[in-house]
Amino acid sequence: MRILARLVAVMSLALFGFAVVPPASAATTVKVLQLNICHSGLAGCYTGAEPVMAKAVSVITSTKPQVLSVNEACSGDVDRLRAAMGAAQAVFVAAQHRDGTPVLCTNGQRYGNIVMVASALAGGPAATGRYTAQDDGNEMRVWACLPAGRLSACTTHLSARSGTTALAQCRELMTRAVGYTASGPVVVSGDLNLRYQGSPNVQDCNRAGFYRKGDGSVQHVFATTNLTFVSGTTIGMSGTTDHPGWLVTVTMP
Repeated sequence: MRILARLVAVMSLALFGFAVVPPASAATTVKVLQLNICHSGLAGCYTGAEPVMAKAVSVITSTKPQVLSVNEACSGDVDRLRAAMGAAQAVFVAAQHRDGTPVLCTNGQRYGNIVMVASALAGGPAATGRYTAQDDGNEMRVWACLPAGRLSACTTHLSARSGTTALAQCRELMTRAVGYTASGPVVVSGDLNLRYQGSPNVQDCNRAGFYRKGDGSVQHVFATTNLTFVSGTTIGMSGTTDHPGWLVTVTMP
């Protein structure tokens, strides 16, 4: 009877010339979780495979992100982290040596970065690549993106040896991100090894149509302005890695 009454009311309003405005659709909440899990086994921040993976799974399970960016991961981490996240599209990209061979974790798996997007938002095939600008070390920095869904997302881990190189890499990835805006909202997340008001300044990487939210250190999320910022939260990782988790919440139309 209530539905019938509403229908009669709407028809009456229309009959007498009143405009009938449909209810606005609710915005979609999108949580972007940035992690650097220091899982290679090579760096001084490594605390063991199980402690950091267990903590990462716990954080993912509790925060329930729609976009997950993970740096300093091993290729075998994808399945375990995706199980914690739920149905999602994922891509792993391995860092490279100068000769193009993949950098390896001490467990023999490939070392690099992961980006995941919840299946409800994911779209086209993954894209990965190696930056044009590189420092003088033997780890060539790379990027990975999942474009062309309701939301496009990218991850990266930039040069730790040269700020100038890191900024050039950041600008290269943001150029790609700008290209994805034709399909809809875009987020770019990662350990950029650049700081706000540092030298160089991470803000110099930003592009028109985007804004940046950082964790107060080197992890940042860039988002298109059609994503409304809600909050940014640092998440303790209980000493399992040298970076906090960085959770940025936005809404999209």
